[in-house]
Amino acid sequence: MTECKAAMNRRNAYLITAALALLSAGPAFSIQAFAAPAVDHNREFQACLTLAEKRPAEALESAQTWLNRGGGDHARLCQALALFHKGDFTTAGARLEELAPVLGKDDPKAGASILGRAGWAWLRAGDNVRAERAYSRALALQPDDVDLLIDRAIARAETERFWDAVADLDAALKKDPRRAEAYLYRAAAHKALANDRQAVADIDRALELRPGDPDALLLRATIKAQTGNLPGAREDWSQIVRNTPNSAAAKTAQANLDRSAKAPAPAPAAKGDAKSGAAPAKP
Repeated sequence: MTECKAAMNRRNAYLITAALALLSAGPAFSIQAFAAPAVDHNREFQACLTLAEKRPAEALESAQTWLNRGGGDHARLCQALALFHKGDFTTAGARLEELAPVLGKDDPKAGASILGRAGWAWLRAGDNVRAERAYSRALALQPDDVDLLIDRAIARAETERFWDAVADLDAALKKDPRRAEAYLYRAAAHKALANDRQAVADIDRALELRPGDPDALLLRATIKAQTGNLPGAREDWSQIVRNTPNSAAAKTAQANLDRSAKAPAPAPAAKGDAKSGAAPAKP
């Protein structure tokens, strides 16, 4: 599913929202459960989560100080998230998996969210098997979570289990048929399975929901070029460059335009030969 990896800027909000809820979810996560009552743990948690995303090295130090003052597993959760943002995905994934059953014991949604972030960490670490395992554990807690279904589909596609990825995306789109990225990921899976017609149908649906999306146009151009429709591919590449000139997709599109401009002109078709045509440019 590498064609649409540029669209894989995975969301933070659902994890942070669920994590914040842990501090007010009831007796098991109440502030009174901490050893140092003078510390405002709710405020510490929010501040630490914000710092983890912006300045993870500082967040690690802050979380350790908070841990020493009774921050407990919530401080450890902040440490894990800081490690994630610092780029230590393997350590972050392992710690998040350890914390999920503890912090999610009385809150399946929070546990699933933490496991979802663990899955993302394993994806970033390149361990797609552990990523899928984490997402499956999360879905066991929240089987209707569309984001988790999409994320597991990505993990499955990374191990070339494209039909399993399609199954997850089918389920996600059945629950929420307006998720443009799910159509795009499913299109990439279908392309890998050589189901070009289905892939283009999914891309067109994604573009209906998100007009001009550069990743959708880039994937469609790739299919057009590979199936011999070079003029159509050039139209899509040109639209990407024109509409989103500073995007990563635009760099790829421009490179393909430059390459296709150097391609030899197609030979005249022989009489009665409807299949003759130029070879597609390599995307």
